[in-house]
Amino acid sequence: MQPPSSPAAGRPRSDLNATVFAATLRTVREQGYAGATMDRIAAAAGAAKTTLYRRWPSKGALIVDCLLDAIGPVPVEGADRAAVLSSMIRWIAAKIGEPGVGAAFAGVFSEAVNDPALREILSARFQEPYRLTLREALGEPDERLLLFIDVITGTLLHRLGMTGEPMVDADVEALIAMVVPAFG
Repeated sequence: MQPPSSPAAGRPRSDLNATVFAATLRTVREQGYAGATMDRIAAAAGAAKTTLYRRWPSKGALIVDCLLDAIGPVPVEGADRAAVLSSMIRWIAAKIGEPGVGAAFAGVFSEAVNDPALREILSARFQEPYRLTLREALGEPDERLLLFIDVITGTLLHRLGMTGEPMVDADVEALIAMVVPAFG
């Protein structure tokens, strides 16, 4: 007679992911992107570094999944095209302003400049789902959607990088007033 099967050892995957993602954002916020090493993230999560590397082949891959979790799906809200665009801009501005998110976002983009594998992860796993949602919501060609993404995220991350602070609401509204007519 066999003993009853026991549950798998260790933490459930979703619990571990949530713990690692929270530890990742906290470590980025406290240490900066460069200082948020896999060792420090593992220690902050109370996990072994090998556990992290079994799930994510690099810090960049971990950060991408962490950002996907933190940012979530783009909400498509509004009665007309201008309202949808405005809502999307406010949403991403708020997400980039969350503790650790903007720094992780900017850091992984900077790292990707010299890392083709990370650029591929960013393109396929991060940008592509948002591009598809925008295409469905707006019916624009890919080139215009990518320009919209570049203009908005580039502007928000530039402000964060130059001041250390997310864009204030009044400036987000000014950005909307400049961008929506061009894309609306």
